[in-house]
Amino acid sequence: MVRQAVQDVKNVDVEGFTGLLIEYVHRKNANAVLRGLRAVSDFEFEFQLALVNRKLSKDFETIFMMPNETYTFLSSSVVKELAWLGADVSALVPPHVKLALELKFGRNKTE
Repeated sequence: MVRQAVQDVKNVDVEGFTGLLIEYVHRKNANAVLRGLRAVSDFEFEFQLALVNRKLSKDFETIFMMPNETYTFLSSSVVKELAWLGADVSALVPPHVKLALELKFGRNKTE
């Protein structure tokens, strides 16, 4: 679903990996990652991860970005719960994600 959501965005690759993020980043010959922060609670957790990663590799950087305030409340957990309860999530996710959630939770309106 992520690949489909960013298919028209240039210079974006979607890859999965297992193991440590720091190892993946080094395999990609990179030394930084971008992380999104929605709230103070995100910062506390992400800050701890950034410090651990920097301890594992002194040249590793974490760059934090804040979303548009329209999306600060949004998380995958919230979207899944809304979809499970039958709410319309079309304003929160791309159409293909909405369809996948409807199919998963048996709420597909086209059936």
